[in-house]
Amino acid sequence: MDSATVRDRFVAFFEERGHARVPSSSLIPRDKSLLFTNSGMIQFVPYFRGEQTPPVPRAVSVQKCMRAGGKHNDLDEVGRTTRHLTFFEMLGNFSFGDYYKEKACPWAWELVTEAWGIDPDRLWVTIFETDEEAHQIWTDAVGVDVKRIVRLGKADNYWSLGAAGPCGPCSEICVDMGDAFGPASDRGPMDNEARYPEIWNLVFIQDECNADIEPIGSLPAKSIDTGAGLERVAMVLQDAPNVFETDTLGAMVSCASELAKVRYGAGASTDVALKILADHGRALTFMLADDMLPSNEERGYVLRRIMRRAIRNARLLGREGSVLPELAGRCIELMGDAYPEIAERKDFIIDVAAREEERFSATLSQGMGLLQDEMERAGAGPQRPLAGEVAFRLHDTFGFPIDLTTEIAAEAGVGVDTDEFARLMDEQRARGRSSMKAGDTPTGPRSAGMTDVTEGPTEFVGYEHLTASARLLALLDAGASVAVLEEGGVADAVLDRTVFYAEGGGQVGDTGTIYGPAGEARVIDTRRLAPGVTGHKIRVIAGAIAPGEVLRLEVDAARRTASGRAHTATHILHWVLRDRFGDHAKQAGSLVEPGRLRFDFHHFNPVSDEELEGIGRELQQRVLADDNVRAYETSYDFARSIGAMAIFGEKYGDFVRVVEVGDYSKELCGGTHVPHTGGIAVGVLTSEGSIGANLRRVEALVGQEGIDFLARRAAVLERAARALKANPDDVAERVERLLATQKEMEGRLGDIDKRAAETEAAQLAESAVNIDGARLVVARRDVGVDQLRSFAQSLRSRIGSGIVVLGTAQDGKANLVGAVTGDLVQRGISARDLLAPGAALLGGGAGGKAELAISGGAQADALDEAMRSVAGAARDALSR
Repeated sequence: MDSATVRDRFVAFFEERGHARVPSSSLIPRDKSLLFTNSGMIQFVPYFRGEQTPPVPRAVSVQKCMRAGGKHNDLDEVGRTTRHLTFFEMLGNFSFGDYYKEKACPWAWELVTEAWGIDPDRLWVTIFETDEEAHQIWTDAVGVDVKRIVRLGKADNYWSLGAAGPCGPCSEICVDMGDAFGPASDRGPMDNEARYPEIWNLVFIQDECNADIEPIGSLPAKSIDTGAGLERVAMVLQDAPNVFETDTLGAMVSCASELAKVRYGAGASTDVALKILADHGRALTFMLADDMLPSNEERGYVLRRIMRRAIRNARLLGREGSVLPELAGRCIELMGDAYPEIAERKDFIIDVAAREEERFSATLSQGMGLLQDEMERAGAGPQRPLAGEVAFRLHDTFGFPIDLTTEIAAEAGVGVDTDEFARLMDEQRARGRSSMKAGDTPTGPRSAGMTDVTEGPTEFVGYEHLTASARLLALLDAGASVAVLEEGGVADAVLDRTVFYAEGGGQVGDTGTIYGPAGEARVIDTRRLAPGVTGHKIRVIAGAIAPGEVLRLEVDAARRTASGRAHTATHILHWVLRDRFGDHAKQAGSLVEPGRLRFDFHHFNPVSDEELEGIGRELQQRVLADDNVRAYETSYDFARSIGAMAIFGEKYGDFVRVVEVGDYSKELCGGTHVPHTGGIAVGVLTSEGSIGANLRRVEALVGQEGIDFLARRAAVLERAARALKANPDDVAERVERLLATQKEMEGRLGDIDKRAAETEAAQLAESAVNIDGARLVVARRDVGVDQLRSFAQSLRSRIGSGIVVLGTAQDGKANLVGAVTGDLVQRGISARDLLAPGAALLGGGAGGKAELAISGGAQADALDEAMRSVAGAARDALSR
């Protein structure tokens, strides 16, 4: 079973059981205390904490996760164990005060044994040591052998957020991987985690905990949070010795192997390097797609460490050419269908990866030479660690992250004086801060004309101009001054004046180009570094840029105009919503990008299709009215007196900027706009829905993006009309008629099938074999499992006392269903036991209860033999 099928079956299983599919959230969590999204439940924490009302009672998701920093960091384990990864996918189903253990446990078992087809005899279950309710459900409702249930303590089987809040016991499903993973044990995962790895964790959120993670009470509503690592499940289903030999990661390993011209399996050390390349290639692809950039701080630092660690391992394998762009490209090929965002950003991902590799490769060999020389010169070893000054030089001059230096040194059995390194880094930061105040940079006197960037605001002239000249006051990298930024270098540029709009009020920052006397740089983002101080994130694309130079600034005019269209459309939309729904429909958040807007607002009812259509129509009408858009500065008090809206959460000074649209909309706004609403051209709503308790979100496209969207919709409508041989205006009516006809025909077919099934059941019941006063029915009926289950139950009700054995084969998979009447169950006959020999022949396991059980497997050609085997077991059981 490939990874895509594992993923699809999981989602489909829970969608069939009333769960709403929720897309993966970004790897950058909203929770500021976390470096990365490290599990599927992170995006649902506000629901579990009771901070927001969930829009649905049940949810299912496949979440992108990273564990490469902070409290959850598996970076150093990658390649050295069978299952640790930095990036992975987590499958999860969630209940927000809806169902609880009574459904979570049986469903998990059903999915694992039936949808995924794992033999129940390989499974173990762990529970929290005092969780009697879970124990009873696993044994009585699910039928797990009590010998395969292990009780573990708080450290292993009690979940919390790591702080005061919701918490509760958990239960894990583990799989016996066989003798290749170590000796068997009567205590299963309690003795040998490698042989009995956990593949699915079910968390029962029922308690309220204090800061010491001690339960202090029960929650008013009990919830479910589960997580199954896709790669671990694939390892089990594909009978792989480790996650790197599963289909997706195996393909990444093959890519690394081809690049390095090193065969996987040739040696332990080279295998570790290939696995690191495979894992890191996936990680960097998804991190870049979620707008992380390599830097020296926080997530950017982790990304840079991952990228440079991969580059070093490629060089150790003998690969001198590039490796990061190729790994990213292969990852996108493999996973772009499941995660369209990486395919959409392919060019950006590969470009950033290539530039980072080019930048580090230029200094890697020199840095490695310095490190080797210093270790030999100092005679460094475990008792004589490498001086922190050397690690600092490697970081400052050659771009070696301290973690990379310590890793390389550790491979040679050498320690590093990290305390001295930290002290030198602190001194450098202090010098950087003082130089900006006193006039000296870490490398010498400040350029003439440089002013103190901590005093006074950056003058913004971008409302009136898109080009201007300005003096470069400072270049900053992680807060430290940079004397010269050369080609490929990235830093924040602080200018005395600017035409670049800094991100704010929901509008993204400007991009563009700056030209210096000896260099050219691309402005890739503009944002505020401190109150009144604008930072321009630049990448030098030619020559070099240095503080003190006078630069020519050019904003990307087309992008600025496209943002202005979206921002003016946002104001119009805000007014329309309040006019139609009331003053409560205020802005709760927004995103304004070139050609696109997202607007969150307060509202307590769902928006009907008719209401949304009316909102969209009025938005377009007001666009076409070509009203004036006027911006001016005035006092805050006067602006409020004329009815100008202030946005909750924004901070305003004594003087503010007011933007008026026509004679209806007045808002306090520092963003950029079009001069007339007609400049928006098109405003088309693309989606609307709930994002939380009394919060709605609407999205729209404007300008050329809106025109392109409508053109695509028109093309789809034309294709549908041609297929239906109808006028485009009649497509909806024609489809409705077809659906009505289909529903009617399905109903008729259902009635026919039901009557046919009843007739067939009666005939089979009549033909049942009598064995010692009980009756046995064995038949093959190639229908779906659900139909086969219903048919078996119908047959059981007709035969009085007896056993029913039915088989089916469809789409290369076979299933068996066994049903036993109640009197025989009391004699000790179990449907699940009867199916066991047949299930083994099919390559799967049997699950269910004594009265009714189901088994399945991929060996469809063995179905007839399996049925004979089960029939023989049934005859033996009836004859005893």
